[in-house]
Order: sequence, then C-alpha cells, then structure tokens
Amino acid sequence: MKMTSIFNHPRPFLIGEHIYLRSLVEEDADGPYLTWFNDQEACRGNSHHVFPYTKDAAVSYIDHAKQTREDLILAIVMQKDDQHIGNITLQNMHPIYRSAEFSIVIGEKLFWGQGVGKEAGKLICDHGFKALNLHRIACGTFANNAAMQKLALYLGMSEEGVRRQAAYKDGKYVDVIEYGVLRQEYEEHWSDLERTN
Repeated sequence: MKMTSIFNHPRPFLIGEHIYLRSLVEEDADGPYLTWFNDQEACRGNSHHVFPYTKDAAVSYIDHAKQTREDLILAIVMQKDDQHIGNITLQNMHPIYRSAEFSIVIGEKLFWGQGVGKEAGKLICDHGFKALNLHRIACGTFANNAAMQKLALYLGMSEEGVRRQAAYKDGKYVDVIEYGVLRQEYEEHWSDLERTN
C-alpha cells in the first residue's frame, strides 16, 4: 500500500479493499477534519453542529482517543491517496455487558454514497466481535437519517425501538431509532450473505 501523506501517520490498523482505519493523530486537526463538524449539511443527520467545532476541541478528542480503552476511535482513510475522510467508533464499551455503541461520520461529502460507510462499518464490527469479544453492538440514529438506517441494516442490525422526540435538531424534536445486533446474529447475517453471493 502506498503511503503518501505529508503527515507521519501511524500504520493502518484495519485494512479493507478501498480504505483503511488508523489511529487519529494531532496533525489530523490541521486537515479538513474541523470543517466536517462546522458544516450544517454534513451534520444534518447527527447531533453535531450545535456549537462551533474548534481546533482545541479536535485536539482534545484526539488526545482522548489515544488514551481511552472504553472507546475505539479510528480515522477512515482512502488507500489510494491517504485522504482522511471520516471517523468511526465503537464507544462506551462495557467490560461486563460486552456491549458497544457504533457511530460513524463521513465528513468528506464527495464520498457519500460510495460504499465507504459499509466497508468501514464491516471492518470495525468484525474487529469488535472477533478481537474485542463484544456480545452486542448497537446504534441510535435520527428518524430522518436514512443513510444511517440503511447502514445499520446492512451490518445485520435489527430495529429495536424508537425513542420518541428524543433529540432536537434544526428547530424541531426528532425521534431516535435504535438498532442492535448480537454476535451470533451478526455471524449468521454475513454467512447468509456469503452463501447467496
């Protein structure tokens, strides 16, 4: 894999077909990262864009990512040019319940609808179940975030319920739809897909 970035980035942690996932580094705060959370359109389907996102906030988050063992926070990077285009996490990992919350942001809009979220989501969920010994991965998303709902279903999650008007976005309350998948369900989901393809 060609590594052409001007930054001294760590080596890839999880490698897919078109992307790889790596640790966040402080230099990421000097790139387009800051613009993602200050872009109203990019944040339309998530809880960001409430307060301005500053470089100090980004550096603080990156420092947290380096130290925590409760959150696995990784950068999504294109293999062809090492462009950092988003972040993905398994957060709030519980050591007894063996559960985690999945979240993802593709900040670079040119890559929306290109399958990046599917590839990154599969990489991190595989790692969560196979390496971190998780039993359950879940996510919640706004009722108007069709892309995240499709991604949850692609990853084998089932809709588990709705938290009515649980979030406030763009001047109105919105429902939050909850999804989740257990390890056995996840394995069966991907086995079934492999058999049919």
